[in-house]
Amino acid sequence: MTTHRADRRVAVDGRPVGRTVTVGLALAVLAGLGWTAGMIYTLVAWPM
Repeated sequence: MTTHRADRRVAVDGRPVGRTVTVGLALAVLAGLGWTAGMIYTLVAWPM
């Protein structure tokens, strides 16, 4: 008696979601870095 195995295509379909999450996290990191740089610039330029 054989066991049921899922098609390999089912496992591959989850990859685009992972890419979307990775891109979202990368954009969040860039936004955080931009915010940090803006705050540093504000603090440095404030007394001038």
